[in-house]
Amino acid sequence: MPSNGEIVKDVVERFQKVQFHMLNAREENAAKTYDGLKKDYKSLKAILNSLGVNLTDIDEIKE
Repeated sequence: MPSNGEIVKDVVERFQKVQFHMLNAREENAAKTYDGLKKDYKSLKAILNSLGVNLTDIDEIKE
C-alpha cells in the first residue's frame, strides 16, 4: 500500500499534468477538451484539498 507521501506526489503530478493540458486547450480554443479536463481538475483539486495540500503555489488555473 502506498504511503501518504506517495499518494500526494502522484496526485500533485496528475494535477499539474491536467493543468498543463488545460492551458494548451484554452490557448487552442478547444472548448470540449478544456471542459473534459476541467472535470479531472476539479476532482484532483478536491483530493488534494482533502489531503491538506496547499494549492497556492501549484494551482495555475484557479477555477
